[in-house]
Amino acid sequence: MNKYLARLAALALALMLVLSACGGTPAPTEVAPATEEAPAATEEAPAATEEAPMEEQFVFGMLMVGPYNDNGWSQAHYEAGLYVEEKLGAKMIYLDKVNPADRPGTTPDQLAEELVAQGAKLVIFNSDDMKDASTTFAKANPDVFVIMASGDQVWADGQAYEEISNLMNIMGRMEYGKMIAGCAAALSTETGKIGYLGPLINDETRRLAASAYLGAKHCWEQAGNDAANLEFKVTWIGFWFHIPGVTTDPVQVSNEFYTTGYDVVISGIDNPVNLGEAQKQTSEGKPSFGVAYDYVAACDAAPDVCLGVPYFNWGPDYMNAIKSAQDGSWKSEFLWQGPDWADINNHDTSAIGFVKGNALGADAATALDAFIADLAGGLNLWTGPINLQDGTAYLADGEVGTDQQVWYLPQLLEGMEGLSASE
Repeated sequence: MNKYLARLAALALALMLVLSACGGTPAPTEVAPATEEAPAATEEAPAATEEAPMEEQFVFGMLMVGPYNDNGWSQAHYEAGLYVEEKLGAKMIYLDKVNPADRPGTTPDQLAEELVAQGAKLVIFNSDDMKDASTTFAKANPDVFVIMASGDQVWADGQAYEEISNLMNIMGRMEYGKMIAGCAAALSTETGKIGYLGPLINDETRRLAASAYLGAKHCWEQAGNDAANLEFKVTWIGFWFHIPGVTTDPVQVSNEFYTTGYDVVISGIDNPVNLGEAQKQTSEGKPSFGVAYDYVAACDAAPDVCLGVPYFNWGPDYMNAIKSAQDGSWKSEFLWQGPDWADINNHDTSAIGFVKGNALGADAATALDAFIADLAGGLNLWTGPINLQDGTAYLADGEVGTDQQVWYLPQLLEGMEGLSASE
């Protein structure tokens, strides 16, 4: 019987070999081929791991008050968003021209909801004009992180403090940049008349115009001139940029400055239209200069008449805030960031910078560098005696202005011409 079974087994094995040679299906007991092919299976294992859910890309939204390519304020924010994309691998979505003229019938908080619907987990409101809307949105969407560029909602020492855990205020200390701009203007004017092209009137715009005046007055006096012979006039257009039929035309305002003896105009609005008018005057034989604002490359609008540009560098602070939203370390805080005095033009570290323009003379450039070094060394032009425009004492002799006194400046300063409040 055992011999019979052995013969049957031998016949079965022979039959399987024949079937295999003829292309038949191998018997399940043939484990050797599977064992030999195991390395291939092992190589495919990582593919199964790769198919596991990947970490979701962080999406952040941005609302810009003007065009994303305005060569000014909004473009500085837009390029900061690109910086974050490059550094963190996050994704930016945005809406620009967020203002009543371009988007009538909508509010920034409503538009922020659209960004959230598209996947945004964090929304940046980029204009002081959007402050109330950012508060409304943050309270209505506690699970969405909010950055308000400028604003003072979560400043514990501010006048409008509220505890809003998902909101952060970020602003650069452009007061320094404006002081440098004012200094460059004072070192370059031949007439002693400096114009300032202002947007709308609020705390921010008053303190920035006043900072430009303080810088101009300091450098004018350092050059041996009498402060009484310096004229510094502010003309407000009514918004951050021109809205036909709503604001005063900034081109017209610039032209009026240049044709009435003001040979330098400092821009305080969102785009460098003053440079075009300076170029026009210069081409007609009347040398005129301008200082741009907001964006690092703003002088490109008319480089031959540009004395320089103080600019915001939002990228590093936006990156840190968005990273904290990603890793769970987010903290509601008020950030008012100054220049990196080791290198104010380091785009990875400095919130505020200044690029000298082609029109700045060699001697003026040297004097400006000395002024910047003095600021880096602790020179504080917000030191009394400083009076308000109506003659009221604001800072006593030797008194250093607090952050609150600078931020909430109630009037322009004595020595400045122009409105301190809207009529």
